[in-house]
Amino acid sequence: MTRAASAVLLSAVVASLLLAGTGRAQRDPDVEDAGRIVMQQLEAFRHDDFETAFTFASRTIHDMFDTARFEAMVRGGYPEIARSVSASIDGSKRGDASELYLFVRVRGVNGRAVEAVYEMVNESGRWRINGVVTRPDSSEKA
Repeated sequence: MTRAASAVLLSAVVASLLLAGTGRAQRDPDVEDAGRIVMQQLEAFRHDDFETAFTFASRTIHDMFDTARFEAMVRGGYPEIARSVSASIDGSKRGDASELYLFVRVRGVNGRAVEAVYEMVNESGRWRINGVVTRPDSSEKA
């Protein structure tokens, strides 16, 4: 599947999940484990440690990017994620192919907040980040 097709597919899934609601997880160990991965990656980004942050990405992401291109993509396309000051997981939803979607609110050092949907995949017993789609935080005042 091409990058463009993957992005379109992920966007469509995210749109349908957002329309369906976020459904709060209650002590789901998968959500807790996957959430830790997201938070560890955000912490690595806060320290400009893109090499460590890249270790939390899925094989698919590793096939698409090397570390330098990954850093450029995150800094250019996701400034609030690249330099966040806070983040919280607001919900989750399971996909049809064993993937897990985490709904995360992220506030950047730039003062803007985004709602992010992280697509998580399980690879050899470990959750990995397979993609992220963001939009401005709908709870923020215009």
